[in-house]
Amino acid sequence: MSTRSSLPDSPKTAGPPASARRWPPLAALASGIGALVASEFLPASVLPAMAADVGVSEGVAGLAVAATAIAGAVTAPSIAVLLPRTDRRTVLVGLLVASVVANLAVAVAPGFAVLLLGRLVLGVAIAGFWSFAFGAGTHAVPGRDHTVSTSIALGVTVATIAGIPLASLAGDEIGWRGVFVGAALLSALAAVAVAVTLPPVPAHPSAGLAMLRKALANRRLMAGVLGVVLVAFGNFAAYPFIRVVIEKVDAGSTTWLLLAWGVGGLVGNLAAGRLAGRLRAVVTVAPLLLGVSLLITVTADATALLAVAVVLWGLAFNMVPVATQLWVTRVEPERAESAVALQVTAFQVAITLGSASGGVLLDAHGVTAALLLGAAAAVAAGVLFALLRVPRG
Repeated sequence: MSTRSSLPDSPKTAGPPASARRWPPLAALASGIGALVASEFLPASVLPAMAADVGVSEGVAGLAVAATAIAGAVTAPSIAVLLPRTDRRTVLVGLLVASVVANLAVAVAPGFAVLLLGRLVLGVAIAGFWSFAFGAGTHAVPGRDHTVSTSIALGVTVATIAGIPLASLAGDEIGWRGVFVGAALLSALAAVAVAVTLPPVPAHPSAGLAMLRKALANRRLMAGVLGVVLVAFGNFAAYPFIRVVIEKVDAGSTTWLLLAWGVGGLVGNLAAGRLAGRLRAVVTVAPLLLGVSLLITVTADATALLAVAVVLWGLAFNMVPVATQLWVTRVEPERAESAVALQVTAFQVAITLGSASGGVLLDAHGVTAALLLGAAAAVAAGVLFALLRVPRG
């Protein structure tokens, strides 16, 4: 006689409901990517003090962010090649530990060389964690890919909204080095959370160079990766200069308008997950909305209209990480790890190229030119995604 029918009556087999088991690993992954992304953009919060302390100009110190993005772009597609069989939970914990070391190196850096080395290590940690987190999350919570992607992106959004302003305030109180010590502590706590809540995640049998080569041969996937580059380039050609735009219209409203961008971003992040069943529409509409929002932003001459544009901007762009992550994994489901790695690479390349291009246009032609470039790239991305089919999830 089968004993299966008696299992529900046995108190020994009782456990927490599935929903209760689902959230701890997702929260741990979100906290990990949140700590890493907050660390990535910390220099923007403490740049003048950091530059003065290590003896370089603010422009040179700004390379600390670019270096992190460049290291991430190189790491994302290569880390699985270097670690093809290592349990992904072990890798994720190790990357968070690397973030701890990187932030502490910056905190004690006697000069710019050590600071830059720490930032390069951080770039490796960010790209590697982001590349593996989605697969680890779907392993821990099967059949909930949209929930996993939304949770990871939510960590990014919260870090973007809260990390920079809080770090700026903390820097005034405890100094810029203390801010990086705090970032190291956050990464350490996230490492413990991932180690405790995430089950072992064995590597895919074909992980490594063979998987990456086959993913690169998928023309539809690579066209989508180009779309990711375009839309992220469009955002980052404009976003570093959002304060410049706001202050031209209403300098006294800068703080609450930046907060409004973040609130829009939170809504966009959650909306993308809820609309995952209409993925082709989302990956098409989000870049187009971003382009429209940038055009409204650059032409706004009143605070109310600027507020609408800024909220729409935050909403549109923060739909992109969730939607494009789901898009690449549905186009390449058998090689999702490599597909996500290529998406991460696209973002990191776009951050570097977009911010650099926008800065050149800002200096030469003013902020309007930077935002128009961003709008054009975003619209091009929307058109490209509209032409690409995606399998149903």
